[in-house]
Amino acid sequence: MFETLRMFYAPWICWVSPFIGSILSLFIGGEDDVKLKGMIASTFTGISWIMALLMLPDILKPGLRDVWIGWITLPYGEPIRAGILLDPLSIILVNIVSFISLLVMVYSIKYMEEEYGQARYWSLMSLFVGGMLLLVLADNFIFFFIGWKIVGFCSYALIGHYYMDEKKYWIGGPPPHPFEKPSTCGLKALIVTSLGDVAMLAGILIIYLYAGTFNFLTLISTTDIWMTKMAANPGIITLTIILLLGGPIAKSAQFPLHVWLPEAMAGPAPVSALIHAATMVKAGVFIVARLFPIFFNGYWVNGFSEAFNFFSIIAILGTLTAFITAANALVSLELKKILAYSTMSQIGYMMLGLGVAGMSVNATITGYVGGLYHLLSHALFKAALFLCAGLVIHVTGSIYIHDKGLNRKYMPMTWIFMWFSALSLAGVPPFSGFWSKDEILMACVNAGQYGLFLIALLTAGITCFYSIRMIGYIFHSRSGELEEGHGEPKLMWIPFGILSSLTLILGLIGYWLGGILHDTFREYFINVLGIPLTASAHTPASLTEVIIPSLSIVMLLVAGTPAYIFYISHKMDSWKLVNANAALRLFHKILWNRWYIDKLYTITFVKGLHLLRPIVQRYIEDPIDFFLNIGVPRFFAIMCSGIRRIQTGIASINILYILIFLTSMVMIILVVI
Repeated sequence: MFETLRMFYAPWICWVSPFIGSILSLFIGGEDDVKLKGMIASTFTGISWIMALLMLPDILKPGLRDVWIGWITLPYGEPIRAGILLDPLSIILVNIVSFISLLVMVYSIKYMEEEYGQARYWSLMSLFVGGMLLLVLADNFIFFFIGWKIVGFCSYALIGHYYMDEKKYWIGGPPPHPFEKPSTCGLKALIVTSLGDVAMLAGILIIYLYAGTFNFLTLISTTDIWMTKMAANPGIITLTIILLLGGPIAKSAQFPLHVWLPEAMAGPAPVSALIHAATMVKAGVFIVARLFPIFFNGYWVNGFSEAFNFFSIIAILGTLTAFITAANALVSLELKKILAYSTMSQIGYMMLGLGVAGMSVNATITGYVGGLYHLLSHALFKAALFLCAGLVIHVTGSIYIHDKGLNRKYMPMTWIFMWFSALSLAGVPPFSGFWSKDEILMACVNAGQYGLFLIALLTAGITCFYSIRMIGYIFHSRSGELEEGHGEPKLMWIPFGILSSLTLILGLIGYWLGGILHDTFREYFINVLGIPLTASAHTPASLTEVIIPSLSIVMLLVAGTPAYIFYISHKMDSWKLVNANAALRLFHKILWNRWYIDKLYTITFVKGLHLLRPIVQRYIEDPIDFFLNIGVPRFFAIMCSGIRRIQTGIASINILYILIFLTSMVMIILVVI
């Protein structure tokens, strides 16, 4: 009985449970009954986590399970099944999502107690968790895309939770810099991510036209057949790859569709922790990892050269995103925006790992495992940082780091756990971020991508600098101190305390955990998916194992030392240094304006469309309006008037009309024949 529950019912209960919680939390209890609604949402999310734990033993077993029920018959290709795919990738992701979601739900009970829109908040949070679990467990593109769109809709609605746009919820600034309203921020996220979704859907449909299936396993096993058909038309594989990657690039906020995530911080802190750090933005990384075997087979096994573009595009864009967004975090003053830039940068690392994994068989397992290992590590420390940020903002009433000056004596738990998470983000040993980030750096070297390696290494130094800067401003500033009367509610610090502690615990066993993941995915790729990899494909040279971590530690020291001097010991003033140097002032201005990318998009797509509006109205809309609403009625009025004139009412004349018509029809038929 237990084995039946674990193997067949647990996956379905896992993703269905939050949907039930979403419905119940919407209708049970009053609008202000935060504890009841929070308990309902937390309970059903907890059920999902228990079901996810029941799947965990399957990771170490060779093989996978595709559990499906029912189908929708299509006129072309195999039917669509409601299916669940259980393999190491989906089991790891579903445990990460459900566990962190549960902690965020518990944290929200205290955080949201004074906020409005309780029913809407809890229902959307539960719906989001259900959609995320669905897309992770889906065995085909259709079910995946349904979950994908659910999380996109929930993200839009939760970013704009404070849709009445009260001034205290605006982000941006500080004055005289402009502010953004929550409703506008939510709309921006919806538009940008929907652009990627449409592109991705087009790519999915192109694959179906050639493969006749939406099922992931079938696509992997029949790559040689359907990709051969695509290769007969040069450029189709590349076009399909670009369209498919549009979805993950937009959803995971990667360049050039990364501009929406900083504004997504307009939502409540738990929303940022759940959707924009631990789960939704990871959906893009997940689908890249899910599609990885398909294009790996296409290039390395079947020799389709265009399939290589899948890996090169994602590696280059990931590296570029990691660098430019980390640089943005150097100058940002908004606490949650620093974490948002950091999220984009760290996801860039994950994309880089998955990209270089497909660029050389010598880096396949190292890169693939590095990307997923960093996903796990980042989910822990970044969710913790966002929850810490929520408490810090809640206590100080300010969104800016330079307004903090908290006294760590009165907030010891927040201080300790925020430092833990920040050090893991910076990649400082022995925290988990050190092992996962170095795995990606190792993969770059193994793949021979030394340029990408150097940029990623530089980005690691930048990450260390802004992490120390952030903590320094909040807890080690020389400005005012927090009054003793403020405290740390246990319901808020325990969740991020668990997450922060786990990033240290995983770091202490990081080397061995990495070995387990290596063995698991090597077994999965070779013996389950049938992807040929050499036995030593994942094993780096012993010298490289020493050099890469050493370089990483040196970079941490190079970047961390000045950050400590500026923001912890205060022996030098960073602002004076910047203001005294024209080049640094220019660089600061460029970074403050986000490399002017967002402004370029605003000028081109927002103001540009506004400028085109009168032209479109005059030469397109007005003529169409005149034709349909004035021209067509006038034409029929003239026709009616003309026909009325020839209607004499005399039978002989009407018969003559009929004869003329019939004669004309006979002549036309004879001419045609």
